[in-house]
Amino acid sequence: MFHLPVVSDQPFSPQTAAKASRLRGATVTQGVCPYCAVGCGQLIYTKCGKLIDVEGDPRSPVNEGTLCPKGANAFQLTVNPHRVTQVLYRAPYSDQWEVRPLDWAMARIAHRVKEARDADFVARGADGRLRNHVTTIGTLGGATIDNEENYLIKKLFGGGLGVVSIENQARI
Repeated sequence: MFHLPVVSDQPFSPQTAAKASRLRGATVTQGVCPYCAVGCGQLIYTKCGKLIDVEGDPRSPVNEGTLCPKGANAFQLTVNPHRVTQVLYRAPYSDQWEVRPLDWAMARIAHRVKEARDADFVARGADGRLRNHVTTIGTLGGATIDNEENYLIKKLFGGGLGVVSIENQARI
């Protein structure tokens, strides 16, 4: 007896039918786009601790799953092959960048901040009033820093070190 092959109503090969979304099995974390004050919701997908995708969150009442061109390219913040991943240092009057260890850079920054603070810290003003501040150091946060990081920067530099000039360009 002759049997006809089972014909699918869709023209898919078995290999195509067996394929699945690359997002299957990924951990999904809700986030907020870091670019502007709109506050669009994002879904951040990771597998094995590695970022694999960023999409708009369709459950967000703000953007309903859509993202502007900047938000749609948030994935590139971490996976861009042109992103600088080493400490680059240019000595005074030099025209060349040098790769330095992160520990060296952190120690140098800490030393320079302490040196400037010690030299210019004002405990009391000319009128005798308590000041406990330094006006020769300032901080500027970036647009991709979140509220929690900005809070810690404000506490460290303002309350801890007495820095007066604290600014950020965070929009959320």
